[in-house]
Amino acid sequence: MKNFALIGAAGYVAPRHMKAIKETGNNLVVALDKFDSVGVLDSYFPDAHFFTEYERFDRYIEKLKRKEGEKIDYFSICTPNYLHDSHVRMALRVGANAICEKPLVLNPWNIDALEAIEKESKGKIYTILQLRLHPAIIKLKRKIESENRKTKYDIDLTYITSRGNWYHNSWKGDQSKSGGIATNIGIHFFDMLLWVFGELQESFVHLKEDDKMAGYLEFQKARVRWYLSIDSNSLPKKAVYDEVKTYRSMIVDGVEIGFSEGFTDLHTKSYSSILSNLGFKISQARPSIELVSKVRNAEKVNLGQKHFLL
Repeated sequence: MKNFALIGAAGYVAPRHMKAIKETGNNLVVALDKFDSVGVLDSYFPDAHFFTEYERFDRYIEKLKRKEGEKIDYFSICTPNYLHDSHVRMALRVGANAICEKPLVLNPWNIDALEAIEKESKGKIYTILQLRLHPAIIKLKRKIESENRKTKYDIDLTYITSRGNWYHNSWKGDQSKSGGIATNIGIHFFDMLLWVFGELQESFVHLKEDDKMAGYLEFQKARVRWYLSIDSNSLPKKAVYDEVKTYRSMIVDGVEIGFSEGFTDLHTKSYSSILSNLGFKISQARPSIELVSKVRNAEKVNLGQKHFLL
């Protein structure tokens, strides 16, 4: 049984990490969040210590480090994107491993510093890239590899996840903190495309707004038209009729790849891999961080300047 600390316990994704810690047979010892709406802890680890102040949390971690069998083995990091870098560093500083939610960092140059710190530390840095563990995506990757086609696949990727007005007034609506929607909601999909279809060759952005983005990506094995949105008005009629707030679609050469289901246990699978020393490392996270940085900082291309448009 490994001992875990969790930073960002009141966040949206934190319960998935609590569940993964529980289901892999480990123990959450202590959690931190400046907000105290963390009653969800009772469902998983009611005996976990909880702090709202970073300084008291840090002091507690230091005490545990000096107690036989009680030191923290892993930090689970579920904080706002712009804080990931700092919290990963804290984990390594106290001799623990870091398991960090996406994105590992916002900027590619931050990766270099983390790699250097990891080499100097006892701990390792892992990130959550759960779409690589999704059965439908694994099946697609194997299919692409087995076909070994000379021509590129044509893909339409759409991800719409409705968010209310609160989103824009939270850290997620601040691009300097979240990286914008391409980073905050899109990075898993961009990582998946890189993993399945190879290195990025070309990138254009055609639509760039606070609540939606669209563009064109070309990989070694695919041409991709992509669309991301948090605007409920973007939902297709069927999703509205079914009262579904999230819509995922990937069409490969005219064939829909169904992967809307099967997300519930992907964090547990991720933790199982990490605990078996098979988790995703910094080098595997780098390409998608470089891609979303390119998308985030791209100038919008006018329609008509590039074919393969949405």
